[in-house]
Amino acid sequence: MNYTISTDPQKLDLSVIHGYLSRSYWSPNIPKETVFRAIRHSLCFGIYLGEAQVGFGRVVTDYATFAYIADVFVLEDHRGKGLSKRLVEAMLEHPELQGLRRWTLGTKDAHGLYARYGFAPSNPERDMVRRMFDKY
Repeated sequence: MNYTISTDPQKLDLSVIHGYLSRSYWSPNIPKETVFRAIRHSLCFGIYLGEAQVGFGRVVTDYATFAYIADVFVLEDHRGKGLSKRLVEAMLEHPELQGLRRWTLGTKDAHGLYARYGFAPSNPERDMVRRMFDKY
């Protein structure tokens, strides 16, 4: 099958993206407006089979020093084909994201995927986070 990855925001299928994210463990019931605002302010990557979107990921970045990988998914029917690896590679190799000092992400179940690209658990003594639960 001929899958492609694109950063063209016009190709994004917002209903597919919101549909998946609203049932994911990291953003259950997230409002459409929140997803759309996040997309507008991120560098987004879509995976497509023909014109149909089958995967997604976004990078939140200042394009100079840091990048945060978020909302990575491949629809269930398209898993097991190396698409998540191709997506992470596309993100890390994007020309506008070269030379950054720090890439970060959060995951509950994909540590093996990201470890192959040099991601490792961070220093809990130094890194801090403010979490706002029950947001959606």
